[in-house]
Amino acid sequence: MSASFALPFVLAALLAMPGQVRAAPACPGGVVYQDDDRDGRHDPGEPGVAGVRVSDGVDIVETGDDGRYRLAARADRPRFIVKPPGYRVPDAANGLPDFWRAPDAMGAGCGDFALWSDDARRGDASFAIRIIADPQPKSAVDVDYYARDIVEPILAASGTGDAVADLGLSLGDIVNDDLSLYPAMIAQTARLGVPWLHVAGNHDLDAGAVDDAASLATFRHHFGPDTFAWETPQASFLLFDDVVHMPGGSPSYVGGLREDQFRFIEAYLATARRDRLLVLGVHIPFFDTGKGRESFRHEDRERLFRLLEPFPRVLLLSGHGHVQQHAWHGPSTGWHGRQPLHEYNVGAACGAFWSGVADAEGIPDATMSDGTPNGHARMDVDARGDYRLAWLPARDASGEQAGMSLHAPRVLRRGAWPGFAVYANVYMGDADSRVEYRIDAGEWKPMARVVQADPRVLATNLADDAAEALRAYDRAPEAKPSQHLWRGSLPTDLATGEHRIEVRTHDRWRGELRAATAYTLVEREAGVE
Repeated sequence: MSASFALPFVLAALLAMPGQVRAAPACPGGVVYQDDDRDGRHDPGEPGVAGVRVSDGVDIVETGDDGRYRLAARADRPRFIVKPPGYRVPDAANGLPDFWRAPDAMGAGCGDFALWSDDARRGDASFAIRIIADPQPKSAVDVDYYARDIVEPILAASGTGDAVADLGLSLGDIVNDDLSLYPAMIAQTARLGVPWLHVAGNHDLDAGAVDDAASLATFRHHFGPDTFAWETPQASFLLFDDVVHMPGGSPSYVGGLREDQFRFIEAYLATARRDRLLVLGVHIPFFDTGKGRESFRHEDRERLFRLLEPFPRVLLLSGHGHVQQHAWHGPSTGWHGRQPLHEYNVGAACGAFWSGVADAEGIPDATMSDGTPNGHARMDVDARGDYRLAWLPARDASGEQAGMSLHAPRVLRRGAWPGFAVYANVYMGDADSRVEYRIDAGEWKPMARVVQADPRVLATNLADDAAEALRAYDRAPEAKPSQHLWRGSLPTDLATGEHRIEVRTHDRWRGELRAATAYTLVEREAGVE
């Protein structure tokens, strides 16, 4: 690793020390060049790269034929490139992509960026993205959970022939308010060896920040710009902070966008290609998460949606809720495109905040309050810009599990009123999903979608209530209504003995998924206990 890659981070660390007066940087421009020998230096004969966009998160300029650009440096925000298709960027000293410069980075080459030529055939291939939302460790113990529950299984899966990915996204709440954990989290994520991009969450804000503008100083120091774009041959990615900090307010934050962000987004979208998928990555969902209040400012949402309407294929990715669900935006939320706008609200890597009873390996169960197991998502985008999504539960980084969990009573009385049921929690399901079940290889029957708490989570809540001592560091959170739960009544007029329950669904991206369980019918005479 060239020492020049580490220079911005070292200088930024020194100049950001308490009490240090930060002078306005004198770096009016630079060059974006093709680093043919990958040594981190702009050597004679290495050509500049034309047409690369460079920004400070507000203004955007393009490099000329010689790769040079002019953009006045600002003391309050990083400078970055929009990585163009067909190239990759080197790794910085911490293992994250070296596509930005700290505002305090002085010295020779302060505005220069190296690009490495990428394999041209990648434009005709499927592009894989790993998506992590809300890892949210509150201690070094939780960082270890993240490493063993999320990172190491992904590495193990790649060892069996499944590539880790071509890109990684983290959708906020990188930590749980303790920003000193950033280096440890970066070190774990960088083990994956994938260009990894980060979005800020409400637990990534600086404690004591007096306003929204000052609330991400530490985040920017470690991860660079809070609003930026990144391009591949298959998709364009627009990633931005959507947490508006309101110190002293109740609530203390709301979803929305700053005016400077709109300025960048408008400028970027004005020239963005429309023949590829456009992916927006944020932390707070665009839909309202509760009744009676705007969890994302409607005016900002409608303004953003108007900018997106000319693009034929758009996908929204969000986190924050520690549940998993799909939303399909239409006129009621300000979207007036030809097709409903899909938002995938990604489940949390920490699940239920790293709570719950630990397993044999000492890792908490961490099932989310809607019954979704903690984990991460994978997205594959083909050369046409069509995408496929999958939820991969923790320690199932290859997606071998069924994609659903079942709950049914173990024993029922033969002839009892058939008011008991099997429940199927289909993690990637939504209102349009068809879920069916059958008993003992009989006829397939539809299950009914129900918006209620998953009985498995309720059972955990009851067990925690009944325990005379904590069963874990923190008990599991209270069950919330699940948006992807189905119910099927169990017959009690069959023969005594065990009966097999099979459930199937057609996942819109993975095809047919199946799971099975069983229940037993027993004879019991009236009045006999």
